[in-house]
Amino acid sequence: MNQLRWRKSSFSEPGSDTCVEIAGSSTSGPHLRESTDPATVITTSRPALRALLVAVKRGQFADGAR
Repeated sequence: MNQLRWRKSSFSEPGSDTCVEIAGSSTSGPHLRESTDPATVITTSRPALRALLVAVKRGQFADGAR
């Protein structure tokens, strides 16, 4: 996993060390990690990541959303 190129979320606050990072791989699915815990990496599938991003954009994880 050390050879992955991690990209910081564009929604992260400027100058903040707390963010979600993503890396692609030609041999496995996308990888996600929290910048404050870079040793913990989640590997998922492209369809699952796409579904997560759609749900986030719709506000399904906002406070009070069900």
